[in-house]
Amino acid sequence: MEEWTKTAARRKKRALVRKTAWQNRALYGMILPALIYVGIFHYAPMYGVQIAFKNFTLGKGILGSPWAGWKWFDYFFSSPKFQTVVVNTISISLYSLLVGFPMPILLALMMHNVAGRKFVRTVQTITYMPHFISVVVLVGMMSCFFSINSGFINTMIEAFGGSRKYFMGEPKYFLHLYVWSGVWQGVGWGSILYMAALTGVSPELHEAAMIDGASKIKRIWHIEIPALVPTIVIMLIMNVGSIMSVGFDKVYLMQNSLNISVSETISTYNYKMGLEGTKYSFSAAIGLFNNVINFALLSIVNFLAKRISGSSLW
Repeated sequence: MEEWTKTAARRKKRALVRKTAWQNRALYGMILPALIYVGIFHYAPMYGVQIAFKNFTLGKGILGSPWAGWKWFDYFFSSPKFQTVVVNTISISLYSLLVGFPMPILLALMMHNVAGRKFVRTVQTITYMPHFISVVVLVGMMSCFFSINSGFINTMIEAFGGSRKYFMGEPKYFLHLYVWSGVWQGVGWGSILYMAALTGVSPELHEAAMIDGASKIKRIWHIEIPALVPTIVIMLIMNVGSIMSVGFDKVYLMQNSLNISVSETISTYNYKMGLEGTKYSFSAAIGLFNNVINFALLSIVNFLAKRISGSSLW
């Protein structure tokens, strides 16, 4: 009797799902193109991941190439470059996270608490604009600004009695130039989500706090920052989940023979091995290793965030 009841409940549930799906068929039809796009361009190419476990050659193709097992992973782990590229990738990512993550939050809080709306709109426009500058143009600007011969930064240093420095070539400056130029380019755009979250804070909370004598700093700390916590947690999870995926384009454009000891990351090394060195299986193994680490970090941080704050991606 109990088994019959469970079977009837499952059938009823399936019938309800089919009925609901049919009633909302127009909505499902609207998302169908997006699902097809994701399936074709994101999931179908995953078929090629198997070359990371094969001795892939173009002549034999994916199916015809012989299996190699963990050969290319062992080759990467035992490579003299392994420690260098992993340490460089983590260093750049952590520095970018520690410096770049809080900046949009601080900017959003400051703009939200400024009285002059015209001033706020002006600041927003100025801070948003760098986001639309391409990475190629940004690195070109940095090369001009920090040029040892004609850059205005070196000209100012020399005017104050200092000596000219080759900022774009000296390894000790690479990390700072990469991170702080990224902060300048992304702080305004990154503050949009936090500004949107702050607009959802009820004015009644501020009014009640002002009646109780709370200062602006206390209202920010006890009202606005707690309102931002869910957004902060989600953004932090997403940032930590890509900690091993330092942007290839900017690093590669800033890279040269003088700073390569600190600028060679997993993404640039993967590009050189895969496309320049035509070691396709080796390149696929590096990429798969990178993605597995990112997924593990994402899952761990998501679990911790859910346990601590109650907010998570899933």
